[in-house]
Amino acid sequence: MFERTGDQEQGNGQGAGAALLDRMSQEVAALLGESAAQDITAIVGASTEFEGILHYNGTIRIDGKVEGEIHTDGVLLVGKDAVIKARIRARSIVSCGRIVGDVIATEKIALLAPACLKGSVTTPLLSMEEGVHFKGSLDVPEPGEEETMLHHMPAMKAAAGAN
Repeated sequence: MFERTGDQEQGNGQGAGAALLDRMSQEVAALLGESAAQDITAIVGASTEFEGILHYNGTIRIDGKVEGEIHTDGVLLVGKDAVIKARIRARSIVSCGRIVGDVIATEKIALLAPACLKGSVTTPLLSMEEGVHFKGSLDVPEPGEEETMLHHMPAMKAAAGAN
């Protein structure tokens, strides 16, 4: 699903970058299934910077810099060199990059080393590998509170506008 990068070791072909991409691929396949994991709707490349509100359906991979808001009913993949400063609302998030902001995932968040997440997190399921840096708050809703989660992002937006 992901291309191997130039940081592979000579000889065995498995550098740190390749191993990280393999772990991301495994997480995505577990979330979406093997065939669906191949369908990435959009990619924000490593040399791309975006500021604003990003709305999409499906799976998006971010390797560049994004500032603002990200909204989706799909999956957000955050590459190891990505820097995101945003309010995020997604079905699922798989990250090995840097996220600063309030994050809501209605199904799951998977943080793979060397991910860094700073902010408030609301999700029913959070997994973190050793080596991940997390600083912030975590809210794990009770079963049946999904409706509250879905409407939490507009409340955060209104509160931010009041400041």
